Amino acid sequence: MEESERERRRELLMRAAIATDECRKCAIGYERRNNVYGEGDPCARLMVVGEGPGETEDELGRPFVGRAGQLLDRMLAAIELPRADVYICNTVKCRPTAAGLSGPRNRAPEPQEMENCRSFLDEQIEIVAPEVILALGAPAAKSFLGRDFQITKMRGRWYVGPRDTPLMVTFHPAYILRQTGGEIEAVKRMVWDDLKAVRTKLDETPPPSVTLSNEEEALQASLFE
Repeated sequence: MEESERERRRELLMRAAIATDECRKCAIGYERRNNVYGEGDPCARLMVVGEGPGETEDELGRPFVGRAGQLLDRMLAAIELPRADVYICNTVKCRPTAAGLSGPRNRAPEPQEMENCRSFLDEQIEIVAPEVILALGAPAAKSFLGRDFQITKMRGRWYVGPRDTPLMVTFHPAYILRQTGGEIEAVKRMVWDDLKAVRTKLDETPPPSVTLSNEEEALQASLFE
């Protein structure tokens, strides 16, 4: 991609971020500290879409920078994609919260909140024009595929996303971090399969890491820990 095209898209994203920052369609627009628009390569081949900013993201104005973000970085590294080469954003740009005993706590975005923010997400997809979209978690998947989407039964398949972009769904890093015991190993295996599928889709021929020995699989799985 020529640098002039990268700069053109970067400028478009900057303008769109300013417009998004002015939005107050939802109550969370008045409650958040920062608008968390998105970041990454404006010419990224892969766009990662989560559900919404958490507390750390709201504080810093950047997507996926808390514990879940650190895990996402390792997940991307496992398929040889540096974070800087990916475009990362969420279905909503403001932190959805609910009242908690010690203050506001994170919650999944409501359907109307995702609908209010959808034009901003569609604009990002249009500008970046990724070759593959990876949706993280059920809310993000439902924003693309409808409310009946069931992530435990329907993840790991290829769907058609906006602009006819191949769309893969996998579990959100925050969900992985909440797993314990034997469940976490099963979830890791499913996520790793989904990531390998993304890597294969991005490559004309599967890289060597797509067909790993048991020992190599264990080594790659350790990246999630």
